Amino acid sequence: MNNYLTDDTKAIILLCGILGKNSSVNPLTQANYNALVRWLISEKMRPKDLLKYENVGSAAIGSGLDQERLKALLGRGVQLGFAVEEWQRNGIWIMSRSEQDYPVRYKKHLKDKAPPLLFGVGDKSLLKGGGVAIVGSRNVDVEGEAFTREIAELCAYNRMPVISGGARGVDQIAMTAALDMCGITIGVIAENLLKKSLERNARKAISEGRLLLISPYHPNACFSVGTAMGRNKLIYAMANYGLVVSAAHKKGGTWAGATEELKRENSLTVFVRSSANAPLGNKKLLDLGALNWPEIKIREKLGQQLADFAKSMKRKKQKDLSLFDFQEQYLSKADKSKKYEKTEILTVKPVKEDSPTIELVHTIYEAVLPVIINHLGSPTTVAELSKTLNVSKTQLNSWIKKAVNEGKIRKLSRPVRYEKIKVDKFNNLDGVSG
Repeated sequence: MNNYLTDDTKAIILLCGILGKNSSVNPLTQANYNALVRWLISEKMRPKDLLKYENVGSAAIGSGLDQERLKALLGRGVQLGFAVEEWQRNGIWIMSRSEQDYPVRYKKHLKDKAPPLLFGVGDKSLLKGGGVAIVGSRNVDVEGEAFTREIAELCAYNRMPVISGGARGVDQIAMTAALDMCGITIGVIAENLLKKSLERNARKAISEGRLLLISPYHPNACFSVGTAMGRNKLIYAMANYGLVVSAAHKKGGTWAGATEELKRENSLTVFVRSSANAPLGNKKLLDLGALNWPEIKIREKLGQQLADFAKSMKRKKQKDLSLFDFQEQYLSKADKSKKYEKTEILTVKPVKEDSPTIELVHTIYEAVLPVIINHLGSPTTVAELSKTLNVSKTQLNSWIKKAVNEGKIRKLSRPVRYEKIKVDKFNNLDGVSG
């Protein structure tokens, strides 16, 4: 194993890492660190440049962070040496967001929410990810257990990684089933990475290159609701698809993780187990955009079957829904909760800043914007778009103007038309591309 730490990574560990049990200064939060990164990028500098004393003052001013705090964190060189020696002695490697082999999926999918540090045990090449993120409740029913094993074994048969959180219940069942079939498994751990990596079955699979354990938290971190919730997005981001086996409605980490992913602008396709005995949470996730796990008719080519099914469902939704449908959907919710009149939304009239209608209009705009953009693959006039989407020109003009101001749609002239703006492949983080 390559134990070499780059200067960038050393700086990031000093700033964000927990080194020893007793500390007089709190490491930077992710929000703190992102503020620092924005300043570094603006100055065409890298994290390692903060190891030079003369740059710390400017960094503090530019990022809005306390200068003494930065100095104290960066002055923990001796503590860093002891900590790194202990981690490496136990087979744990450390990777920062500035490194070239940091998971591309995290940078692309999570952008500035990608964790600054990753601790891991196992083959780093498995960080390319893919496969299915299988998640669910700790207390799963017998039917759910059988379903979990079946899908995990199917993934292993198709050489598709199984990604999960290593917790009791669905997570452990999925990971164990895949490993028993000699499949690849990636565990995103919320607590005590070191202890998990030393378990006998884990050591064997790790040594054979079939199990990778990673965590954004200190290798000896204890469990907390915050760490469990924080790693949910990392489970999904490492996979091609998500699969919720069992979720309670509006409570628990499984529900929180799934809804967080479904709300993401570039969300994965999230499937749910659907059966008569499936929990209510599974059914409610369908209302938020999840899909029923499809019937797999051919044991081979699981990935292709999932891709084809997801695409067909996406086309069906786009075909079946117009902007009018979105308006009716949100108006129905408003009628039930606040008894708004339909004309308050469909007419474009001045609205007082303190009016609750503003929040509802914004919600509709956010819901219909992807539909508008989807129909702007080539330059299109408002009249053409209005006819296609079955919505008034006045309302459509209001939404398009807002999208242009936000830089999500481009306005062309002579004649006036609109087209979508292509987004960069993914945000550049910490000054490192690719």
